[in-house]
Amino acid sequence: MTPKHINPQQWQHAIGIARQTCARIFRDGGAPVDALEAFGIVTNDGASDWQQAVDAIAQSLCAMPLKRAA
Repeated sequence: MTPKHINPQQWQHAIGIARQTCARIFRDGGAPVDALEAFGIVTNDGASDWQQAVDAIAQSLCAMPLKRAA
């Protein structure tokens, strides 16, 4: 399901990247929390399964970049 505030094409691309990254971490014996840590995502409850990790990573990839003033 694509969130309403995100471009569907951008969301599908982010989901693909997140799935590929999670697959590599899973293959290497990692856990969903390890995938979140690889993207710098810190949560109190963590991801209990891979789908939650994929969704959280995709949301972080689609987040608006911070504007930095010179």
